[in-house]
Amino acid sequence: MSTYLPGSAQRFSTSPQAGFNPLGTTGLWCHPLGFGCYRVAEDVPTHEAAMRRYFEKGGNLLDTSANYTDGGAERTIGRVLPDFKREDVIVVTKGGYIQGENMALAQKQTFPEVVKYGPGLWHCIHPDFLKTQIERSRNRMQLETIDVFLLHNPEYFINYRAKHGLTEADRTEFYRRVRLAFEYLESEVQAGRIGCYGISSNNYPLPLSDPTHTSIARCLEQAQAVASNHHFNVVQFPFNLFERGVALNHSNDGLTPLEYCRREGLGTLANRPLNAFSGNALIRLADFVKPGTPVPGPAQLAVLLQPLKSLEMKLSKEHRMALMGRNGMADHIASIVAQVNSTDMWEQVAGRYVISPIRNWLAETGEKMEHQAAAFDRWQDEFVALINPLLAHIGDFVAARQQPQSDHIRERLFQAGYPAQTSHSLSQMALAVLGNTPGLSCSLLGMRRPAYVDDAMSVPGFPAFDGLALLQGLRTEDCNED
Repeated sequence: MSTYLPGSAQRFSTSPQAGFNPLGTTGLWCHPLGFGCYRVAEDVPTHEAAMRRYFEKGGNLLDTSANYTDGGAERTIGRVLPDFKREDVIVVTKGGYIQGENMALAQKQTFPEVVKYGPGLWHCIHPDFLKTQIERSRNRMQLETIDVFLLHNPEYFINYRAKHGLTEADRTEFYRRVRLAFEYLESEVQAGRIGCYGISSNNYPLPLSDPTHTSIARCLEQAQAVASNHHFNVVQFPFNLFERGVALNHSNDGLTPLEYCRREGLGTLANRPLNAFSGNALIRLADFVKPGTPVPGPAQLAVLLQPLKSLEMKLSKEHRMALMGRNGMADHIASIVAQVNSTDMWEQVAGRYVISPIRNWLAETGEKMEHQAAAFDRWQDEFVALINPLLAHIGDFVAARQQPQSDHIRERLFQAGYPAQTSHSLSQMALAVLGNTPGLSCSLLGMRRPAYVDDAMSVPGFPAFDGLALLQGLRTEDCNED
């Protein structure tokens, strides 16, 4: 296993720091919490402010990808990094997805071995494509050297073949493609364009019984076949309270992925530490309101919507029906909220099924009421002043309905051994468990607001406990509400 010491030997990230973890045998030391850029958008001031706050709080690892907001996340990094010492920051990026700008590129330039997984979603790890990705990422981030470059979910090949009956020949072909990519990435290391490389895979945590399981051990074998002093140094995978495969599933030489990576000196990055998939549901491991807050019901929603109902009554029946159908907008919103089970879902449906129809209706009705323009303008002003805070209050209403599940998970954590008598938020508790699990280098957290950074960055200072024992004792099937 090679040691990678990019840039100056004096760089902060290559010196042991109190509370920091070694990123495998890369020679780099990382903060236990990394700044995940999955939803970081270009030209959003709060996202950029959060990234700066993360550095100010002592963080030093950014995780991004060429396809995060179609390159916008990398361009944001390119604006922020010049204001900090480059030698103090570890930059991780990934390549493999063909979407957005990359789709336009792939339709102009033919790349070999493209997996056409679905409409608008292709994937490729062939050297010809990786070359374009590394160059574009370096340009967007204004970097001479990318510290860590990861193949981004190369298992799309296996997942695609699994739709048609996965064979052992398919698995052999998958690892051949991985080896070909590694051969090319070694040349990029020698050229100084990347420091080391690895793989980010959602399939690493899966049990051996799952036909789409991908093996860290077999990936390491491909790197060893390429070069004895290879630079396959880092892996990334999902890891949270519900998705615990990397800590519990014995799938690499009889070891769990975390145990295997510790033995082999591989750095480990956990993604989605607070967004857990359980069954067909996405569970957000966070508090939405104060724990123990009473759950609001239809009566409270009716109170919220009453001012809107009253305002609607100032319109003619004809115009009310044009707004949202026979029952009007307030009832339409109530029917949507009844089907929403999370704040994320509300954010998604509110734009499409509430805000967009309202905008269209205002424009159309304004044209129809030209003869009453002054009266409609007064009504519209009153409506706009009402609707924006109303939608925010409905978001709070939906959040309060989510809190009981968070309270339930918190109680299960205490029962499994989390230190009692704490006032930690659920997100802090979830991160603390991962941070106290042996073998994990860094948890990657989406912190797109400075307040999120402040909440998360206090976690490394929490008391130590046995995170693995807690995960082994936590019955996630009991974490759903009774």
